[in-house]
Amino acid sequence: MTLQIIPEISSLRARLAGENSIALVPTMGNLHAGHIHLVELARQRAGCVVTSIFVNPLQFGANEDLDNYPRTLAEDCAKLQAAGADIVFTPSVQEMYPTAQTMRITPPPIANELCGAARPGHFDGVATVVMKLFNIVQPHIAVFGKKDFQQLFIIRELVRQFNLPIDIIAGETQREHNGLALSSRNGYLNEGQKLEAQRLYRTLKLIVDNVQQGNRDYPAIEAQSSQYLTQLGWIVDYISIRSSTTLLPASLDDHNLVVLAAARQGNTRLIDNIEFSV
Repeated sequence: MTLQIIPEISSLRARLAGENSIALVPTMGNLHAGHIHLVELARQRAGCVVTSIFVNPLQFGANEDLDNYPRTLAEDCAKLQAAGADIVFTPSVQEMYPTAQTMRITPPPIANELCGAARPGHFDGVATVVMKLFNIVQPHIAVFGKKDFQQLFIIRELVRQFNLPIDIIAGETQREHNGLALSSRNGYLNEGQKLEAQRLYRTLKLIVDNVQQGNRDYPAIEAQSSQYLTQLGWIVDYISIRSSTTLLPASLDDHNLVVLAAARQGNTRLIDNIEFSV
């Protein structure tokens, strides 16, 4: 089947009118193997797979890389065709926001922590565009990656609190052979930075090992790990051990945990996480 490229909301709704099993994979394009893994998960679970490609201005801050964000539609479509996607929805900003988007989704306070602390308003923009995509596509299933664990948590809350009839599927983080999590932003790294970038995942693995061996002084572990990366030239936004169920700071009563990190190599901000149990 040939991949259909549909940029208009009305045309997409008309195309989907007869479908009774729809999966949505929202992306901002510049697709890599991590995105394709999500498309393949969607393909296993639905009769019609829609991938959206939209670089959403609402989730970018004033000094972030909206204008420079890679736009690689031809290459993306070739990958989606090979992965078995049926439709790629490619709206313009004018199509998605024909007037100023003055009504927005306000996520819970957890959205202002972790990545939200460094990127104020980011998750308002994410939740708003995802709600619009859900309303446009009306999928039965939507697939998101675990690499952005906080985003996944907020989207699950969005679906739960608004009683949306959508099953959220979480795709495992896809990694390079050295452990570096696949990301569109990895393309900004020079050769030396990319070699150093694998240290972020290694640091998280050391934290997991430390906790599982009995160290429960979470603030000390976080501080030591941040200091370690800082001494090696990283700019650390946060390293945080949290409950994977609530995303609140981990307590001694929590047994299902996630350690999350965001740090910069040069101007490139990398995020990663590992879920684990104690």
